[in-house]
Amino acid sequence: MVQIVEGETVMATTSRAKKTPPKSAATTAPKTAGKATGKAAGKATGKAAGKATGKAASKAASKAAAKDADKPAAKSNAPKPAASGTPSAAELTRMYEQMVLVREFELKASEMYARAKIGGYCHLNLGEEATVVGLMAALKKQDYLFTTYRDHGYALVRGMTPGAVMAELFGREDGVVGGRGGSMHMFDSEVRMLGGYGIVGGQIPPATGAALAIKYRSEPGPESEAVMCLMGDGTVNIGAWHESLNLAGIWDLPIVYVIVNNRLGMGTTVEAASAEPDLWKRGSAFRIPGVRVDGDDPVAVRDAALAALEKARVERQPQIVETMTYRLKGHSVVDPAKYRSEADNEEARENDPVPAFRAALLKQKVLTDAAATDIHNQVEKVVAEAVAFADASPHPDPADLFKYSWASPVPNASTALPGDPVMVGATADAMAGAR
Repeated sequence: MVQIVEGETVMATTSRAKKTPPKSAATTAPKTAGKATGKAAGKATGKAAGKATGKAASKAASKAAAKDADKPAAKSNAPKPAASGTPSAAELTRMYEQMVLVREFELKASEMYARAKIGGYCHLNLGEEATVVGLMAALKKQDYLFTTYRDHGYALVRGMTPGAVMAELFGREDGVVGGRGGSMHMFDSEVRMLGGYGIVGGQIPPATGAALAIKYRSEPGPESEAVMCLMGDGTVNIGAWHESLNLAGIWDLPIVYVIVNNRLGMGTTVEAASAEPDLWKRGSAFRIPGVRVDGDDPVAVRDAALAALEKARVERQPQIVETMTYRLKGHSVVDPAKYRSEADNEEARENDPVPAFRAALLKQKVLTDAAATDIHNQVEKVVAEAVAFADASPHPDPADLFKYSWASPVPNASTALPGDPVMVGATADAMAGAR
């Protein structure tokens, strides 16, 4: 199996719980950083640190972090996420089945978009299957999930049926939200997936609010509810990130913020967009611990997410998990990704998690070639049935355009369509008489 790749936890749990500054520097830094505190933190000792201070030290650290971001875990002196036990053969097989489902579904969605079956925006989880499956394996039924607009895979693995998800992409009545949401707005309260958000960072405030509601109405414990809030690497530069994490840190909310770092915010690299490219560190200002994990290994992702969720449930301590993965295609299905070099594309293909996980399971004798092939064949059948279901589903009736505008009736709410008169009935007659 692929090994976990991670960084240092941002700070000691005990120091945060007491709401007092940690005894070390602002973060639990590598040993070479020395023991500088307060104002002296800028004068960190050790040969590697030299006498750099202020902004110069920050820039030096950022450049070093950018170069070291993908070094193996053996070179990190950080504690690893708590292991949750080796998965059984059945669990590993199930993970592989789900990864194949996400892969085949997304490939078919891309095809359907090209055939004009799907309109609007469409963002795919191709290359991120291990992260999707690992994160969903860590959630309990009572947990709440908030995602980005790249949400198809999460909807499938969280429990929405492939047919209903495909019908939503098609804009049909039998979609998960009646064809009103489309690709970016998957929602199902029964599986507690509360979106699918089209605005970058738009999911963070409501997810944080849900965590506040959980704290307000329940006690902490191993079976308590928790919130998982997903975002891309570019989202950590959005104002809502800072505002929400500040509140989560102040109020000790049961939430795990997951940064799915596919190394590109649309077409901009993380290093070019973030002064601190080690994104798991970005909660340090709010005393929120973070960890980095290999996003191409579903078991590593699951274990890191389980450990973070346990902290959120039992200790009511917000957490950050950064998963390092790759995007195999462009930002959306219409993005040719010409900004990527051939070397970058080759690296992404070499780290493709689906064939890598298959190879690992074959090596461990969890699967045989015949069994793996059978899984692919079965999944292709499921996806074909999903397309047929979506094709057969009716389009929404235009008469129901305003049916779900409000949760309850609103007096005088407009239901006018383009071309309708602005005033109708008695009001129009009265206006005509006044002339």
